Amino acid sequence: MRLAPGSRAALRHAWLFPDDRRDFNQNGNIMSIACGIDFGTSNSAVGVSRNGRARLLALQEDATSVPTALFFSLEDDTRSHGREAMKRYLSQEPGRLMRSIKSLLGTSLWSETTQVKHRRYAFADIVADYLRFLRTAGGSQLDAELDSVVLGRPVFFVDDDAEADRAAQDQLTAAAHAAGFKSVELQLEPIAAALHYETSVAAEEIALVADIGGGTSDFSIVRVSPELAGKTDRRGDVLGTSGVHIGGTDFDRLLSMTTLMPFLGLRSKLKREGMEAPSWYFADLATWHRVNFLYDQKVIAEIKTVRRDSAEPAKIERLLRVLDKRLGHELLGRIETAKIAIGEEKMAPLSLSGVAQGLALRVERGRFERAIAECLDSIEGRIGEVIRQAGIEAGDIRTVFMTGGSCGVPAVRDAIVRGVPEARVVAGDAFGSVATGLALEAERRFGGR
Repeated sequence: MRLAPGSRAALRHAWLFPDDRRDFNQNGNIMSIACGIDFGTSNSAVGVSRNGRARLLALQEDATSVPTALFFSLEDDTRSHGREAMKRYLSQEPGRLMRSIKSLLGTSLWSETTQVKHRRYAFADIVADYLRFLRTAGGSQLDAELDSVVLGRPVFFVDDDAEADRAAQDQLTAAAHAAGFKSVELQLEPIAAALHYETSVAAEEIALVADIGGGTSDFSIVRVSPELAGKTDRRGDVLGTSGVHIGGTDFDRLLSMTTLMPFLGLRSKLKREGMEAPSWYFADLATWHRVNFLYDQKVIAEIKTVRRDSAEPAKIERLLRVLDKRLGHELLGRIETAKIAIGEEKMAPLSLSGVAQGLALRVERGRFERAIAECLDSIEGRIGEVIRQAGIEAGDIRTVFMTGGSCGVPAVRDAIVRGVPEARVVAGDAFGSVATGLALEAERRFGGR
């Protein structure tokens, strides 16, 4: 790709990399560039780095973080990604929204297909399509080709199943190649966040990096310093890593099951004594990547039979209204908004617009924290595990660096801090720290390529 001297593209490239001329050859053609991609459960970001200075790329509407979402239109057979996908879905355009597609990695769903209108799409192709969107959107900001990538990966894609975890890593790598990347490498997401944090330290220290994302909570204990930042091989500075497949989407699911789903019929009685409405409808409706399975006409017909047999048919009718209007993802979005709100307040309203006009439920922080108590115990347990793995005492950790969209949940922060009560807490860019660290790693691994 040739850039004319003084052109807008050349000026943009110079702004991104002001002191680097290695990216142009003698004919003014721009070289291909390596990048780091944080492919997240809820949000994704792309970063690039030159001379140890990393930047996140604006992907849509000047935003460096975009929802991990695809929208398949039933009107014109087009598909959109990220913010545009959410915008089209929330405008009530007929179509199919897919979110939390990262959660498909390592599961039996990976090799399956899903139907949109008259066409079936393989889930593997859907993930590759979203990564292709990130590659194209990032490259357009540089007027360059992003051909090499370091992708972030959680410590565990799948808990307590090494074979499924390896399969998930292989699936992600294959999807990235299918998206057009020639060279694909991976780095643990909490290590990437540590590389970002290291750019701000003035002296050597031991830090606990907590990355609380949409699908996983990952922890690393890392030795960081300005002198160590230039090393290519940092394996000796990683003292311990651990993680658990718990994140923001789990908090959304548990909050939904506690507050919203009983209103739609969860645990509602059937006419036959001792029987309740099947719980799996509600579990799927509360899970981002499973919502679409409920829109199948066979499932809806089955729920109509449940309504006929229900001792509380008005509740099942609300469930059917949600499915008829395809409000599943929108309601989960409202749950997510309420979850964020009770991080600051003790109570937040949950609108039931489209389900029961003029009504709202109350979401209470205390009830939410009780709902996620088991998750909090798991997170706290992993903190102790990674400290033992590192062979140090909790008091040796000077800083806790928190990142990820779910690190803003007060109860989650408290669970982490309880394990290292003497450490100071530093909050990173919730949606950018991992991508920034991956960009630094990409420069180290691929150089100026």
